[in-house]
Amino acid sequence: MAKDYDVLVIGGGLAGLTAAMFGARYGLSTGLIEQMMGGAQIINIEKIENFPGFPQGISGSELGPTVQEQAMDAGAEFIMTEAAGVSMDGQYKVVSTDSGDYRGKAVIVAAGSNARKLGIPGEDEYYGRGVSHCATCDGPMYMNQVVGVVGGGDAAADEALTLTEYTDRVLLFHRRDQLRSQKVLQDRVRANRRIEMVWNTLIEEVLGEDVVSGVRVRNVVTNLENAVEVSGLFVYVGLEPNSGLVRNLVRVDGAGHIPVNISMETEVPGLYAAGDIRQNSVAKLAASAGDGATAATAAFKYIKSRDW
Repeated sequence: MAKDYDVLVIGGGLAGLTAAMFGARYGLSTGLIEQMMGGAQIINIEKIENFPGFPQGISGSELGPTVQEQAMDAGAEFIMTEAAGVSMDGQYKVVSTDSGDYRGKAVIVAAGSNARKLGIPGEDEYYGRGVSHCATCDGPMYMNQVVGVVGGGDAAADEALTLTEYTDRVLLFHRRDQLRSQKVLQDRVRANRRIEMVWNTLIEEVLGEDVVSGVRVRNVVTNLENAVEVSGLFVYVGLEPNSGLVRNLVRVDGAGHIPVNISMETEVPGLYAAGDIRQNSVAKLAASAGDGATAATAAFKYIKSRDW
């Protein structure tokens, strides 16, 4: 038999943790479903510099558990399991998980996103053997070696900078002739002598035997191809929303994001989406926290407006 809550939050990133904290503070019985430790993927971020209140920055491994502690101190229950889907039971929502079913009057989906793949030969084959999405996790394995980073946004620039702490040289491959990251990050990349920009370049294939030994690249201007030696390839080319949990209930846009209104409510009453899983998210931690607070407030009003 499903265990009942007022509100269930799926995802333990900043949006989910904030939603759980606000839900509990509103006096709602609140369950937070997350398969990792508090903070989810942000625990892998070495230094967060753009979150209000931390002028010197803070690591993800500090921020995530701190917000989790706040949520639990407020009364939220941490349910360490993996959500598999959401279905309807009358006006209740049922979250199916690895450890059984949980039922809520409202559900806030803050399941975040996973790193998008390049979709090229060798990428899956060498994942964990040279292909990575986490510089903080895997960077120390490449002491004094040459590695590649692919991407042009904040994550690619930030992780390239992190990798310079371990490696001899970082080749930053970007398909255009200019980064699209924040200016402060672009300035740091340009100033770092260990980072070499490789403009107008696509990665066509990951090369290797037992582990990665290089990449085959193509210049999009000249169309010329050549092989470049690297010991590892770190991929930061965007995110894929984890919206499959609710695609049976709501529509998603072409990129897989969930449309919501200003209160973070989906087309299904009592079902909310917060953080970078929702449509038009700016994918910043401060905004995700705001989404979580907004969704929890809307869920509280929804629950109190109905007879159960």
